[in-house]
Formats: sequence, structure tokens, C-alpha cells
Amino acid sequence: MSDHNPGLRPWRDIARRQSRQIMVGNVPVGGGAPVTVQTMTNTLTHDIKGTIDQIRRCEEAGVDIIRVSCPDEESTAALKQIVRAARVPIVADIHFHYKRALEAADAGAACLRINPGNIGSQARVKEVVDAAKANGCAIRIGVNAGSLEKDLLEKYGEPCPEALVESALDHIKLLQDQDFHEYKVAVKASDVFLAVAAYMQLAEAVDCPLHLGITEAGGLIGGTVKSAIGIGNLLWAGVGDTIRVSLSAEPEEEVRVGYEILKSLGIRTRGVKVISCPSCARQGFDVIRTVQALEERLQHIHTPLSLSVLGCVVNGPGEARETDIGLTGGGNGKHMVYLSGITDHTVQDEALVDHIVRLVEDKAAEIEAAKAESEMTDAGKAQAAE
Repeated sequence: MSDHNPGLRPWRDIARRQSRQIMVGNVPVGGGAPVTVQTMTNTLTHDIKGTIDQIRRCEEAGVDIIRVSCPDEESTAALKQIVRAARVPIVADIHFHYKRALEAADAGAACLRINPGNIGSQARVKEVVDAAKANGCAIRIGVNAGSLEKDLLEKYGEPCPEALVESALDHIKLLQDQDFHEYKVAVKASDVFLAVAAYMQLAEAVDCPLHLGITEAGGLIGGTVKSAIGIGNLLWAGVGDTIRVSLSAEPEEEVRVGYEILKSLGIRTRGVKVISCPSCARQGFDVIRTVQALEERLQHIHTPLSLSVLGCVVNGPGEARETDIGLTGGGNGKHMVYLSGITDHTVQDEALVDHIVRLVEDKAAEIEAAKAESEMTDAGKAQAAE
């Protein structure tokens, strides 16, 4: 019930910008592929166990691609084992020395985050590109308002959209001169207006996939709001092929926030989409604590489905009609449960959370079983047609 059907509600349609598709490992980026969610580890990369443990938590949260910093030889030496253990493609983050890029490519990185203009000579750029080609690596150009080239700052006087885009185009040309086209680009800033304007300009100038982000966005609450405004505006305009929410929070939280942004725009769904009221004196149960408990206990559900939790009958029945499972507060500790938009039964206060968790788990299992059956039927039809 939570799926958006394009054309049915045209005011919800998003026309995505057409871009070339590249591969980051086995994950397609751009060219109509699903918008991917990224994050970055914050462990010391040479701490192999700690880094892999953090990657596991991000994988559980649904990360598609994960970036690992490679500032020194010790880090790139550890990368081979990390790449082997990870279930998602690894991007090696290179900043200061081109040789780290060569080592990371040989270690199995699926993508190099490196700005070719920072490498030095054309010969060094060629070395990095040759290593990327030989190992099937993509390259991510990452322009940042906080580290713009000195000549561009002198030309424009300050970081501005034109400066970020010019920097990106300069880096792109260095790759194109080496006949390398497996790249994606970011033009990030901590200022939402600057970042959005730069991305919109870049989207008109290039056909490569764009990596979206509001850099140094802040803590969990403030950074989530800034990222949702910036990334959300761009995605709503159809711009963006992969996203990273940059928070002063654990990487798995970045992943969860990224999915919430995508879910809010109907671009991609994963797990339970909760619709809940802010609560008031009319509430028949403690909405705030109930929603907190449900969100915590339903993190293991990956199947897309919707759940409405409203404290009273003012908006409760209406929201419940549009969700897979609905809960509306009633009197005397008895609350109405809706299944597929239809009133089904009541539940008492003391059993509330456990009961809703069980209903969601059952619904997720039902959806997965129907999906598996449909796939088997389609496979059988395809086999019969051969």
C-alpha cells in the first residue's frame, strides 16, 4: 500500500536527470539505477577488526557503498583484507599522496576518491588512471568548498557555485585527457544554498553520475535537517545518483538518515516507514514512547512496508487507510488495529508494542513469501519460453 505508482499521482512524480552509468564494484551508479546510500568509516583503517566491525553495522543498516580513509601505507596494506571481508564495494579515500591510490587500486578498492588535479604531474595522473583501468576501479572526484584551489579563490574572491563547478570541470578534463570516463563527481559545501546551486549548475554541464552531500553538516539532529533540506531539494529536482549524509554521528546513523530521505521522497524504500502524530491531550496511549520503542525494535525489518501510529480518532482512521498496518488510540485502554486499511481488531495497552511488532514481522514475511513465489513463477515462465 505504500508504493508510489508513477503517473497515478503526478504531483509526486520525480523526473530524474539522465546520466551515464558507471559501476562501483558490482553496484551500478547513475543511468537510471536506484539511488545508492553511502557512508564512511571513522576507525583507524589499520585496525582491521575495528574497521570490519563498523562496516558490518553499516551493512546491516543497508549501506550500498562504503568509503575507507587511506592516509598511509599501513592503511592501504590493511585494505586488501578489509575489501575481502566487506559485502559491499569499498571506496579508498586518498588525499595527500598518489601512491596510496596505486596501492589501494591493487588492494581491490572498487573506487578511488581522489582529485586528479591534486596529484601533481600529468605522469602521476596517468599512473593513477592506468592503475584504475587495470583494476576496474571507478574514480570519485570530490570538490569541497573548504579546500578549493588557491587560484579559484583568487579569481572568485570566495567559495561560490561557479568556483566549485570550475574546479570539478578542471579535474574531469584531466581524466578525460587520459580517456578515462568511469567517474562520478561531488561539489560539496556545508552551506546548503551553495551546495545546491553548485550541484544544479554541474548537472547542466556534465553527463556523469553525481554524488550528493552537504559536507560537515553537523550533529545527528542539526546535520539531519541540513542534509534533508539540501539533498532532498536536489533529489526532488531529479538531480543525484548516490548520496552520503555527513554527520558527527556513527556511520550507521548516516545510512539510516539517508534511507529516510529517500523514503520521504518515494525514491527508494527499505524497512518500515512510520507515520506518527506528535501527540496531544487526546492521545489514547503514550505515542512518543510507543513510537520510540517500535522504531528501535523494528530496525531488523528490511522489507518495505508502512505503519501508522496515531493517538486518537481525529486523523488516525484516515492515515490507517493508507498504510499496511495502522494503530489508532481509543478509550479505556483499547486501541483499534487496521490491516491493509481496514479495521480488524483491538489491542490493550499492556500488549501494544509486542503486538504491533509481531504484526509487522508477519506482514514482512508475507510480502517476502509473495515476492519469492512471483519470482519463481516468472523464472518458470521464462524457462518454458526457451
